[in-house]
Amino acid sequence: MFKLNSSKKGFTLIEILIVIGIIAILATIVIIAINPARQFAQARNTQRQSNVNTILNAVGQNLADNKGALGGGCPTLTVGTVYTIAKTGSAVSPASTTIDLSCLTPTYISSQVPVDPSVGVWTSATDYNTGYNIMFDSNGRYTVSAPEADLSQTISVTR
Repeated sequence: MFKLNSSKKGFTLIEILIVIGIIAILATIVIIAINPARQFAQARNTQRQSNVNTILNAVGQNLADNKGALGGGCPTLTVGTVYTIAKTGSAVSPASTTIDLSCLTPTYISSQVPVDPSVGVWTSATDYNTGYNIMFDSNGRYTVSAPEADLSQTISVTR
């Protein structure tokens, strides 16, 4: 006679599907809570803040060494004009609104003028934009900003 063995061990298909469903729900909750896109955007903004401070500190040190005026081959800034900072040693174009601050390297910035974290994504080989701007105001203060900041943030430091 055929005898049914009711002592078999294992999981039913329904039990396995329920466990997979619970794991999928938990994974979705974790991914939503972590939000990797936002985390990457915050990391890029932190890098931008650091780069803006690096550029402004280098300008400040140059000014201190040259009695209040940019020296060491740095170009003169026109009051109120917002300049795009060019990559170190690059050809500057258009000259009227782009400024090459390679004069700050290697004395004040070790290797090259910092470049925005997203610049490599949207520039071509002929685009020398670092992704940062500098302005000199009528009160003698310099402002360095990162106009490409993520998450609708304004990253700008004035000294």
